[in-house]
Amino acid sequence: MLKNISPLISPTLLKVLAEMGHGDEIIFADAHFPAHSIGPQVIRADGVLVSELLAAVIPLFELDSYAPPLLMMAPVSGDELDNQVEQRYRQALFNGEYGPAIERIDRYAFYERAQRAFAIVITGERAKYGNILLKKGVTP
Repeated sequence: MLKNISPLISPTLLKVLAEMGHGDEIIFADAHFPAHSIGPQVIRADGVLVSELLAAVIPLFELDSYAPPLLMMAPVSGDELDNQVEQRYRQALFNGEYGPAIERIDRYAFYERAQRAFAIVITGERAKYGNILLKKGVTP
């Protein structure tokens, strides 16, 4: 155990966060996401919600300020989107303060970004379209 590090952050996740460089991307994915078939390293956080992990990670993680640092998957035509999911993520990331917009991209574009991601963290999140990509910035 380390001081001031949430117990939700596994040693593997902590190592990955430390190894990431400026512009690297990490995905916090819902339990339905096909992470193992996409390719990059997969970290399991079964039973943990994405919003819980975001709240634990963001004190350690500088978001990119030069490119959109937050992306989520846009719903497929005909699917309904639960806006509370994005609201929970924004609350976890910014605690009610102003932060960058969360942009939505097409499902297949999101999968392509996932193939190039530094890592994918599979969580216990069961919300539909509950995946979010974070782009790392320069740590001051």
